[in-house]
Amino acid sequence: MIRVGLAGFGLGGRVFHAPLISSVDGLKLAAVVERSTNQAAERYRSIRTCRSVDELLSDSSLDLIVVSTPSGSHFELAWQALEAGKNLVVDKPMAISSAEIAKLVPLAAGRGVLLTPFHNRRWDSDFRTIQKLLHEESLGRLVSFESTFDRWNPGSTRRPWKDDPAQGGGILLDLGTHLADQALFLFGRPEAIRAMVGRERDGQGADDSFTLNLCYQRLTVTLASNCLSAIPRPRFHLRGTQGNFRKNGIDPQEAALGLLTRIGEGPWGEEPVSNWGLLSVDVEGAMVTRPVKPVPGDYRLFYAGIRDTIVNKAVPPVTALDAWRVARLLEWVRESSDQRREIPCNWNEEPK
Repeated sequence: MIRVGLAGFGLGGRVFHAPLISSVDGLKLAAVVERSTNQAAERYRSIRTCRSVDELLSDSSLDLIVVSTPSGSHFELAWQALEAGKNLVVDKPMAISSAEIAKLVPLAAGRGVLLTPFHNRRWDSDFRTIQKLLHEESLGRLVSFESTFDRWNPGSTRRPWKDDPAQGGGILLDLGTHLADQALFLFGRPEAIRAMVGRERDGQGADDSFTLNLCYQRLTVTLASNCLSAIPRPRFHLRGTQGNFRKNGIDPQEAALGLLTRIGEGPWGEEPVSNWGLLSVDVEGAMVTRPVKPVPGDYRLFYAGIRDTIVNKAVPPVTALDAWRVARLLEWVRESSDQRREIPCNWNEEPK
């Protein structure tokens, strides 16, 4: 049994990490850091409440630490956990710069412990469905991939750090990390970047809108998000030489996880029929359109992979290098937006 300590019980810890850890065989949520309240202990009766990260890291019975605190604190807490010789999962973004992640990679290697980011949206239902369609070559040769995550949120955030760039706030590091990771996972490293990043809402604060073009040979990948879309665009729109795929709505797991402490038996991560994507393909000169039954989403697979990595020395489900690549890509995105030009991607500086 792998005993897990969770640093942070805000949205990420409460909605994602605690219920997912509690739902995977071989993992036990054993301790949670809460500085002044006991919300975690009220939901998970068998855990120990720690009042500081130092107290958490001093517990020699813990095999895995999960950091789910405000983004600006990730690097410092990750460094502490790795120096303590703990296997480590860090909520996205792993750190607010690629340089910080590059410092963590050799530290983890030197301590012989796991370091991985929580890039859970690789296990979204719609993303898993797209992987299946691309594997089956249902669209022919893909020429355009659009991934959009729109929201209607015109007011200020209830978590002030999310609107402070110095603390890792802003939609680019928040949702952009997920969208970029999905694109890199599917298509690898792009040759160049064109991007616009800005703030559309009134008042001062972090970025709340972006549109990115990742340039590949004969393929354009567009990633976009904003906070002023009362009518959201399709979550995915793929175009190929034999047809198109269009998908509305978002994966249902986050909403479901917010209502429970552990995933029970039975179906999980299934999209409602109203959100099924539509596949349109050219069949002998006539366009045939049909709904596509989605592959169920399952964030538990991330933590099952973490368990297998620790116990069986399996390949981790996501690597620290993946986190570095996403961070470096988003830095080129800002550079492109600031300079209003295309930025070539030089991947030669990847950490070893």
